[in-house]
Amino acid sequence: MSRQPGEETFEVAMTVNGVYRSAPAPARRLLSDFLRHDLRLTGTHVGCEHGVCGCCTILLDGEPARSCLTFAVTAAGHDITTVEGLAEPDGSLSPVQRAFQECHGLQCGFCTPGFLCTVTALLRDNPLPSQDEAIEGISGNLCRCTGYQNIVKSVHRAAELIAEGDDS
Repeated sequence: MSRQPGEETFEVAMTVNGVYRSAPAPARRLLSDFLRHDLRLTGTHVGCEHGVCGCCTILLDGEPARSCLTFAVTAAGHDITTVEGLAEPDGSLSPVQRAFQECHGLQCGFCTPGFLCTVTALLRDNPLPSQDEAIEGISGNLCRCTGYQNIVKSVHRAAELIAEGDDS
């Protein structure tokens, strides 16, 4: 959404992927648009724009949140993690990212950023989910390609990698 002529803007400042970021935005700018267009972090995808599909899921103060339902101004002062911020400090893949790669938990990849953020929080809160807990944990994210079997396998593999200390 572009700024309308004469529309008031606000300086929106937050920590994104560990870096303090700030940009002007109108009050009605969605966080997904702010991340993608103003901060040029295009890993967060926008699908349904109604909070149903989960493609836009980011971590807001560590908790999964739909960035397409959140105004950027309401996220000011908060800590945001996008898919770009999930990798290890040295740039290597996080255990969740590695598990999705190893278990083929993605196909077209459009839903993947939302799943990666969701699963990161899921495994933080429940390091060893049962099959039903893994399915429930990802139930807010939609995938039109995989049929979910490999996504659920990815959740369990990520749990293994985290439990192993990701030494492999």
